[in-house]
Amino acid sequence: MQAPARARTSIPVSEATTAPISRRTLLARTGFLLVPPEVIVSPESRLPYRVDRMLGEGGYGQAYLATRLGRARGVPTTVCIKASEHIDGWLREAYFGRVLDGDPRAIRVYDAFPLLRPDRPVLYCLALEYARYGDLRAFLHHTDKKWPEAAARREIAGILQVLQRLHRGQMLHRDLTPMNVFVCGDRTLKLGDFGIVRHQSDRRGIRARTLNRLTAPLEILDGAVPKWQARDDVYQVGQLLGMLVKGDARSRIRTGEIRRLPCTDHLKEIVYRCIGERRKRYENADELIEALRHRPAALKVGALRSLAGVHLAFTGILSKRRSQAVRAARRAGAIIHGSPSARTTVVVRGRPNPLQAAGREGGRKLLEIKRLREKGHRITVLDEKRFWKLVSRKTSA
Repeated sequence: MQAPARARTSIPVSEATTAPISRRTLLARTGFLLVPPEVIVSPESRLPYRVDRMLGEGGYGQAYLATRLGRARGVPTTVCIKASEHIDGWLREAYFGRVLDGDPRAIRVYDAFPLLRPDRPVLYCLALEYARYGDLRAFLHHTDKKWPEAAARREIAGILQVLQRLHRGQMLHRDLTPMNVFVCGDRTLKLGDFGIVRHQSDRRGIRARTLNRLTAPLEILDGAVPKWQARDDVYQVGQLLGMLVKGDARSRIRTGEIRRLPCTDHLKEIVYRCIGERRKRYENADELIEALRHRPAALKVGALRSLAGVHLAFTGILSKRRSQAVRAARRAGAIIHGSPSARTTVVVRGRPNPLQAAGREGGRKLLEIKRLREKGHRITVLDEKRFWKLVSRKTSA
């Protein structure tokens, strides 16, 4: 696993097996927790690892490229050593390394051990799978290429398999950032860094005290909602999906730019649903996986004999003023809604607005109709021509 955030400028190191200055002095000068090319030994597996160079650092600690010395079944020659002076994140990483062991979409944990040294605090280390191409943000920045939609769908579906296991166990990842998704040798995406995963006792979520501002939902950052839920993990996956097709992970995807993403309208709808209004997001990884696999049913035009007593909403651009249409519908006995809701039974659809959120079929009201239909609500869609026939029939009667 290659490391996250910022990488330090490498400094010349001695070829000798002992450092020319004390580790304490070197740490004070450089901030390095391990000193290349020192050899550390795991008291758990008895395997020695030679620290080769620093890869980077993040909230957990520091990551180093390392070489496994000697023979060991199941541990590759090249690994990533993550080191930290804090036990909390190390415990979670080690635990989830065991829980997800063998999952093809999770970075593997080969070894987990404390490193005891006389002149320094205890260092908590993990020997992890090394991601050849680094994290997703660095990879996209280096290649400067957009991912084809098919590849983006496939790789995000793989990441969702890991998240699905967490959500089914009532656990929240909370750190699905492009710095914690890694690009391995065959350019397969794998999820790593489980240091702030938390278990929720119920579906109301957990308080969000630790988060990454790059992809954390705006409602959480603004303090509008106090607790992180599974739908907030979904928000972060939507960000990752948008970043892949955009080819840039340096900043978050905004809802206003979704319609310009180089992908199909169906994928735009999915991204919008993930990062749009919180209560309308997919509730967990299962729902998002289902959306990626199956397109929603087309909004076919239906038929009615009368508008009397129906709960009606308008969407799109009408040939006449919206106020005229509202008055005509009320005269015909309809109850008008500003937007579709669980009580809405009829939607009158005009021409698509070229500026709507997610393509021709992806206006906000159309997306809400699809969401309500998924939950079993029956909503009839009328085109404008049929609507004016119905209201004129009532007027002439």
